[in-house]
Amino acid sequence: MAISNHGLGGYKQVQRRCGTMELERARSLVDAERTHVQQLLADIGAARTDDHDAERDASYPAQPLAQQGVDDAVAAGLRDRLAALDRALQRVEDGSYGRSTRSGLPIPDERLEADPAAELTVQEAAASQAANR
Repeated sequence: MAISNHGLGGYKQVQRRCGTMELERARSLVDAERTHVQQLLADIGAARTDDHDAERDASYPAQPLAQQGVDDAVAAGLRDRLAALDRALQRVEDGSYGRSTRSGLPIPDERLEADPAAELTVQEAAASQAANR
């Protein structure tokens, strides 16, 4: 929250905003999601250690390899998500959070609440997905 001087010695509190969302709320959403993703990545690492210890006793030798492939794919997706959250945090810091990285149009708060790393409006994201099919 910033303080601004409104003439005649009167001070008024002014909320710093990105789009229509307050910066502190945006930072809180991104940080919470980032912490969650980091915990999921740590859990995968811990599970791998447990799986490695257990694979010596496995009666199906291919099962640990299959699980490792699944874990690798999940970890890659989580690292991509973490990178998107890092980009979102950078946009919070530079004041561009809440605006499409493509068009500069505002991203509705409801979308940012659902996906704090959203970089595009719903329409732009749908068009991008349709183009990739």
